[in-house]
Amino acid sequence: MTADSGLLFTFFNVAVAKQYLPAILEGTLVTVGVGIAVVITGTLCGLVLAIARSFGLRAVALAIVAFADIMRSLPPLVVIIVLYFGLPSLGVPLSAFAVTWLSLSLVLAAYAEESVWAGILAVPAGQMEAARSTGLTWWQSMQCVLLPQAIRRAVPPLTNRVISITKNTALGSVVALNEVLNTAQGATSHAGNPTPLMMAAIAYLIVFLPLVIASRSIEKRWRRA
Repeated sequence: MTADSGLLFTFFNVAVAKQYLPAILEGTLVTVGVGIAVVITGTLCGLVLAIARSFGLRAVALAIVAFADIMRSLPPLVVIIVLYFGLPSLGVPLSAFAVTWLSLSLVLAAYAEESVWAGILAVPAGQMEAARSTGLTWWQSMQCVLLPQAIRRAVPPLTNRVISITKNTALGSVVALNEVLNTAQGATSHAGNPTPLMMAAIAYLIVFLPLVIASRSIEKRWRRA
């Protein structure tokens, strides 16, 4: 089997790779941009929701639980499609980038809220009482005593979820987001060669493999602490 007719020509065609490398790099930047935005907004929103749930207001808690359960039950693809085609009817049209970011942020927020809330529940109730007895306000006690311990407990289960949801940026291709996988699929169809898809796979490995390794290290370190 020669390189021109075999595996290398099919999956690692140098000429095709050179032709579509700029487009693949541009798509990778879009994927990274959406992923970073999702991680920041999703985790922060989840943290805020967990804190709001700890206020003890029944109506607020029920609303947050309903949101978390719904977002964790729906496939992210459904959320993306509903927002992309539903928001314009409400006079709020969003770009493919914004819809993908918002949808995945909502999903991640639901998982982050549950993880942080579980961490809060795992902290003995006496610690809040002890902190308040020293003269700290409720928020000071939450900020200085409960949250650091809750977040430490939440990090191990949350890291894998963060990676899983950020990889769902590929679902943005349904609403024409030019992330790396969508770009690679278009290039593959145009070139009649799957080399662009292999380039996208390599891009995913470069972006996400270090995150997977780092998450394993974080889990081990925080579990020992």
